[in-house]
Amino acid sequence: MSFRKTVTALTGASLMALALHSPLQAADVTGAHALSLFGTVKYEKGFPHFDYVNADAPKGGKLRYAAIGTFDTLNPFVVKGRPAAGVTFIYDTLMTTAMDEASTEYGLLAESVSHPEDFSSVTFKLREEARFHDGEPVKPEDVIWSLETLKKYNPFFTSYYKDVEKAEKTGPHEVTFTFSQTGNRELPLIMGQLYVMPKHYWEGREFNTTTLEAPLGSGPYKIGNVKPGQSITYERVAEYWGKDVNVNVGANNFSAVEFIYFGDPTVALEAFKAGNVDVRIENSARNWATAYDIPAVKQGKIVLDEIATENSSGMQAFVFNLRREKFQDPRVREALNYAFDFKWMNRTLFYDQYTRTDSFFDNSELASSGLPEGRELELLEPFRDQLPEEVFTQAYKNPESDGSGTDRQNLRKALELFKAAGWEVQDGKLVNAETGQPFEIEFLLVDPAFERVMQAYLRTLERLGITGTIRPVDTPQYQNRVDNYEFDAITASFPQSLSPGNEQRDFWGCASGQNPGGRNLMGICNPVVEALIEKVIYAEDREELVAATRALDRVLLWNRYVVPQWHAAADRYARWSYIKHPEPTPAYASGFPTIWWDARAGKE
Repeated sequence: MSFRKTVTALTGASLMALALHSPLQAADVTGAHALSLFGTVKYEKGFPHFDYVNADAPKGGKLRYAAIGTFDTLNPFVVKGRPAAGVTFIYDTLMTTAMDEASTEYGLLAESVSHPEDFSSVTFKLREEARFHDGEPVKPEDVIWSLETLKKYNPFFTSYYKDVEKAEKTGPHEVTFTFSQTGNRELPLIMGQLYVMPKHYWEGREFNTTTLEAPLGSGPYKIGNVKPGQSITYERVAEYWGKDVNVNVGANNFSAVEFIYFGDPTVALEAFKAGNVDVRIENSARNWATAYDIPAVKQGKIVLDEIATENSSGMQAFVFNLRREKFQDPRVREALNYAFDFKWMNRTLFYDQYTRTDSFFDNSELASSGLPEGRELELLEPFRDQLPEEVFTQAYKNPESDGSGTDRQNLRKALELFKAAGWEVQDGKLVNAETGQPFEIEFLLVDPAFERVMQAYLRTLERLGITGTIRPVDTPQYQNRVDNYEFDAITASFPQSLSPGNEQRDFWGCASGQNPGGRNLMGICNPVVEALIEKVIYAEDREELVAATRALDRVLLWNRYVVPQWHAAADRYARWSYIKHPEPTPAYASGFPTIWWDARAGKE
């Protein structure tokens, strides 16, 4: 259960907690205020607020946050254009996730939710008081239109809501989604995540295009000042219909949230240190180790936080485009992994702050390990003839190096794999043994800070006779090329919750890899992967889900679809001391910026 991270640079969905998966009790859920895959919920109906918020947090102040690149649209739900950071702040969803509770959602636009025992449908009763910013009520027609429009224009939502067969108004304030199959226990929660847009606003407007006209929303913020490509400010709605709903108490504390765009991460860092940005999420190990040795930190004016959650670390990796013939042989992709000297890179570039990622679900019980056994082995056994032998005989582990940056043993192994795949070294160049075509890789790059990583990798590839180049492009060009799969190699992230489900189709499903804008960046089209994705989605209980996810993980790893990179134990936040957050932060999210606040503000 995971929303697409590229919808915006910082979305409401990305602030939601990631959660565990466990079966609902085998009984109809009727008129419930919440849904949980555990079958029980922590907070009873009518609870005053979530435990993790500061219900007395002061309201006011402006949060300034740096974004990199540019934007050219205020519609985050279409593939065209580059959406402004944070633009989903203006929309409410049917339900909202508790950040301290596994796989549980509570009503937001929806007052209550019900579904039958077989999970063949789900019904939401909307709050009569729910309103869009123009005062119009949120109606079942808006919910239905939102689902149909998202499925029509965005390949992620096409895949995510694939099993929704029908949406219909079943009462004055009630909407029911009927599913094409039974037994998908996650679908009611997935439908609770639906962003609801105003049908009446979009009538007469073209949805599937870029626009800088501020769209109408229903959420706690509306779009204020917009400087195209430079900054965007969201203003808290004074008459927001949901400000007193229990799930919103202690949340949405800033009067305004401004995203300021910078063309370079280094400039953004300096803007933060100069006091022109209030909070920075630091993704550079070098910066974390060296860039904050400044008076403001020593004086306590800037606070450095490492915030850990109980979520899977997911997968960040070098992704090679399988649509290009030179990457189709798994031995080639394995050779490229042997050429990646993580140990040297971690020590030299990252100050030993990272751990090599060995699973698509690393740092969780969903990660495969050892040899398959029990239910996992049962799931894999029917596909034995279609899988690499190692799936059954070896525990997956990335190649280890001596940390020298020129590990001869690993380079020899890489050359052996290339030779087996039909490549050989001639006059110092790796070429196709039949055609003489040289092996060349172009790495598409949008973040200049990552160039030093790629340069280190290219130096090793050069020792194998590979000609590697880096192609830096601006954000719109990068997004366009990635959406249309016009690249040799990129660095990409595949975030995972502890409750994997329908989003796996978008990550690894064949259809997603064929449609522009999908998340199947590699272009995987593997019938075993397809089958295991369905096993994950339709798992009947937690034990089955864990087994199916481990089996899927193992198949993805042994097919060498990516060269795994690394992950950190915690997210790194630098903040000016007047910006506060609850202590402790909730188990499954940092809560930024939803439940953070400005200590200088007075209560409104």
